[in-house]
Amino acid sequence: MPATIRDVARASGVHISTVSRTFSAPHLVNPETRSRVLACAEHLGYRPNRAARALITGRTHNIGLIVADIANPFFPPLIKAAESAARHRDYHIFVTDTNEDPAVEEELVHALAKQVDGVLLCSPRMSNSLIEQLSREVPLVVINRQVTGLPSVVMDVGQGARLAVEHLTGLGHRHIALLGGPRGSWTSREIRRAATAAARTADAELTVLGPNQPTEHGGIGQAEQVRRAGATAVLAYNDLMAIGLIEGLDSLGVRVPEEVSIVGIDDISLSRLTRPKLTTVANPTGAAGRAAVDMLLQHGDDRRTTAQVTLQTELVIRDSTGPAPTGKPHTVKE
Repeated sequence: MPATIRDVARASGVHISTVSRTFSAPHLVNPETRSRVLACAEHLGYRPNRAARALITGRTHNIGLIVADIANPFFPPLIKAAESAARHRDYHIFVTDTNEDPAVEEELVHALAKQVDGVLLCSPRMSNSLIEQLSREVPLVVINRQVTGLPSVVMDVGQGARLAVEHLTGLGHRHIALLGGPRGSWTSREIRRAATAAARTADAELTVLGPNQPTEHGGIGQAEQVRRAGATAVLAYNDLMAIGLIEGLDSLGVRVPEEVSIVGIDDISLSRLTRPKLTTVANPTGAAGRAAVDMLLQHGDDRRTTAQVTLQTELVIRDSTGPAPTGKPHTVKE
């Protein structure tokens, strides 16, 4: 028969209420008493009733994590890191998937609001005004998006896009195509802003193709447009699109990187398994998941906080980029 709170109280020589406070508000319990109660609970195998504790404290010790597409390899490392960070704080993570649909995002926030102590909103497609409105219903931390007045964890994709364009122009490329991400993506806008500025600084031309679905098929579907644009290098919104583009170009007889160099963004595990191996911008997804959990638990009760963490990205050079091909210049069209 499982141990009860009465068993722990009897074994540790304290009142039942002291055992309850040890788990619900440990800062209110004398450290020596708290250590004795916890040791007895561990020895007896006692686990507090989370539902009962929630009625007492008003906290569920659950966190919602809403991601745009759980099938995208970008998200699992972030999810695993967030779950680990939450578990160490005695919290559980509920993961939900929006399939890139902003209407589903809104529905999920409403559904989770009364079941969790806060929500991590990762790569949202909703408008800023709607996100701000939802934050009045439940504490939110936004990942991969900046929303005025809300705490956020941002991976500096703008810095990564600049490094990628500088790498390509350093190899002699003067005609670069940018495969944009999905409509409503803050990350896609940041990549475009930084890539445009970096291309202008290097006196290179930039053709923007998109918006696109952030999938392998999204990259395959742009292969013909890349060829028609005459670009000798491509920066893709993410690795999945870059991998799809390599496949699409190969089907058209276009060699990578001899004829077209390609850079992705994210550094998912597949980027090291493609042929050629993909040059990419590494995003610190694990660090983002941990930081978001810490931020939510630290600032969850202060919905007016503007706390922000910005994590640096890094260019990882592999085999999918090379010197610009020599010969007649291509004409790049906007």
